[in-house]
Amino acid sequence: MANDKPTEKCPHCGQPMLRWQPPLEANWGVYPQFVCFNDDCPYYVRGWAWMDERFNVHASYRHRFDPVTGETGPLPVWSSEALKDSIVHREEAAHV
Repeated sequence: MANDKPTEKCPHCGQPMLRWQPPLEANWGVYPQFVCFNDDCPYYVRGWAWMDERFNVHASYRHRFDPVTGETGPLPVWSSEALKDSIVHREEAAHV
C-alpha cells in the first residue's frame, strides 16, 4: 500500500486511515471517505468474533469516517482484502 494516501487517524488503533471511494450502487455517497485498513486494528480484529457470535456470519467491519457528513461507523467487510481495491491512490486523489 505504498502508493496509498494516508489521512485521518483511526480512533481504535491510531494508524492513518486511507481515502476510500464508495461504489456508486452502495448509496454511501459519491465522495471519498476515510477507512482504517489496518488488519491489526482491534476494532476490525474483534469484529470477526462479534459478527460470528451475534449473526453467525463470517464478516467483520472497519472504522469509517465520512468527511462530508462527519458520520463515523462500521464499514462491513467479508475478508481482509475486501474493499481494498477502492482505496484512492495518490494519482487518483488529484482528480477526486
